[in-house]
Amino acid sequence: MRFHKSESAFFVFMALIFGAGVLILYAYGILYAVPRGMDAADRVKDIADVTTLLFGTGVLLATAIFFGIFLIYPLIRTQAREEYKLREMTETLSARSETLAQAALTDGLTGMQNRRYFDDALREYLMEFRRIEKPIGLMILDLDHFKQVNDTHGHDVGDEVLRAVAGCLRDMTRYHDVVARLGGEEFAVVAPNMTEEQLFKLAERIRKAVAALVVVAGNVRLRVTTSIGLAVWDGKETGEDFYRRADKQLYQAKRQGRNRVCA
Repeated sequence: MRFHKSESAFFVFMALIFGAGVLILYAYGILYAVPRGMDAADRVKDIADVTTLLFGTGVLLATAIFFGIFLIYPLIRTQAREEYKLREMTETLSARSETLAQAALTDGLTGMQNRRYFDDALREYLMEFRRIEKPIGLMILDLDHFKQVNDTHGHDVGDEVLRAVAGCLRDMTRYHDVVARLGGEEFAVVAPNMTEEQLFKLAERIRKAVAALVVVAGNVRLRVTTSIGLAVWDGKETGEDFYRRADKQLYQAKRQGRNRVCA
């Protein structure tokens, strides 16, 4: 078994203290054992022995103090600094890991959850709500004629539109709803414990709120609309089938003239 430098130094320090203690006890034993009627010559000899022992004790204690100040303490300080640096590095790496994990599930443009998070959350909701037999609503939103916004005003303005719509969706939904940007100008909302009627009313409020948005980017002021497809989970279908059914309703809304909700 190998000891750390500071541990070895501590053992040496304790050995010195222990040796000094043994010498002090030995000197005390000599003084205690001196009989009262001893002649002066023998008494001087015992006193000389005790003096020698006390001197040796002083040397050991002085060595221990020197050893502690100039070897043990620097080792402890060095180890403490190394542990502090290691802890600081660990915290930095942990924070960076959390940031990377969050970035992997977040849309960089809007700050919303991304498609990967949406797929995982939808799968988990279906598993849980199958057990408790409660409804789950799903809406898929697509901004109308968004390509014209990019072509006419540029992608910077298009990005502002996406951020504005994302903010609107966050404001209009509940804290436990999953709101995600699936890609491009397409968004999704998973609304647990909602009937078809409740989901339709929520989608209508969202559609009207998006249509009422005025996006300002520099000298540009514009409005956008969105088409929304809805589906309420039947309790059996997979996440892919559930999504596909809502997506079909979205395309139905597009075919019927856009800026509308289809369920």
